[in-house]
Amino acid sequence: MATFVLVHGAWRGGWAYNRVVERLRAKGHRVFNPTLTGLGERSHLLSHAVNLTTHMDDVLNLIRFEELEGVVLAGHSYGGMVITGVAERAAPGAIASIVYLDAFLPEDNMSLTDYAPPEHFAAWQAHLKATDYLSVPPIPAAAFNANEADRDWIDRMGVPHPYATMTEKVRVSGGRDRIPKKAYVLATGYEGAAFRGFAAKAKADPAWAYYEIPCGHDLMLAMPERTAEILEACA
Repeated sequence: MATFVLVHGAWRGGWAYNRVVERLRAKGHRVFNPTLTGLGERSHLLSHAVNLTTHMDDVLNLIRFEELEGVVLAGHSYGGMVITGVAERAAPGAIASIVYLDAFLPEDNMSLTDYAPPEHFAAWQAHLKATDYLSVPPIPAAAFNANEADRDWIDRMGVPHPYATMTEKVRVSGGRDRIPKKAYVLATGYEGAAFRGFAAKAKADPAWAYYEIPCGHDLMLAMPERTAEILEACA
């Protein structure tokens, strides 16, 4: 059986993977879906000190103290920034497979703000100024084409995301490339230009497996069965 570490996206928490976790554990897999510092049930830890490195450390320490080896490391959306940094710093053999779930696939010295659409920054300005650039407010689930039945719940569960995680640049020097198995999963029901660009890059690279899921951006909530099947295939 495989070991999975599932990293959520911005404004979410480990809760976003619960439907997938249930399915993977039912098949006997070992699964971890940590909540990153300052989010979800750890939102009380939000501070200006929480940056991308903090979130990398969250995942690296999980791998270290749970003594995990050969994990399938998956990241959704912003989680792609996190897992990219983790791949650079993880011990040899810790990660056997890396999976980007409609996620940022950053190049060296790039931050999430380098990829985010300008209209998002315009919408965030008032909140950023009011919080002294502490956090950015959640984007409504409808904008991500989430399942209608889930939209109110997702919006209720979402919390402001630490802004410093979006401005810190990630270092990429081959860690991701050295992982034996790599995959990108595109949610075709969401018109995110950045994600479609990342998907096209992965699809054209024979070193990567490529998948599509016909749903909105939060694919683990919209189609958990298919998401779990793809994760298993990447193990």
